[in-house]
Amino acid sequence: MKKIIIINGPNLNLLGQREPETYGQLSLDEIKEYTEKKLPKNLVQLDWWQSNSETEIIEKIHEIFSKKIYDALIINPAAYSHTSVAILDALKLLSIPVVEVHLTNVYRRESFRHSLLTAQASSIIMSGLGKDAYYYAILTQLNGN
Repeated sequence: MKKIIIINGPNLNLLGQREPETYGQLSLDEIKEYTEKKLPKNLVQLDWWQSNSETEIIEKIHEIFSKKIYDALIINPAAYSHTSVAILDALKLLSIPVVEVHLTNVYRRESFRHSLLTAQASSIIMSGLGKDAYYYAILTQLNGN
């Protein structure tokens, strides 16, 4: 059974409340439930984690690096994807696949969102899939991509 960790960055704890016209009506917990219901049983163990703190996200990535218990990382760095060289550097430590997801199509939004620093350390980047982003990211890892 594959073991995947999913890291969610700042403000994603407010999904469903924050700009629902942009990010959708579902909360992060509802997206988690939706995603897990769509997946075949007993194929993957998912550990979901969220923080608004850049420091905590970096420390979590360091923990993933040192413990070496995960087969892949799915990360939605949210706004930090555009600004955080520190998260990029932490992601570069990992030898497991890193799939970066964004609920919205970042290229149809403000121009400052078009630059994804953290994507430089990602194996796959998914943008604009809404609530299905995590599901498809997990499928890429179950299919060996």
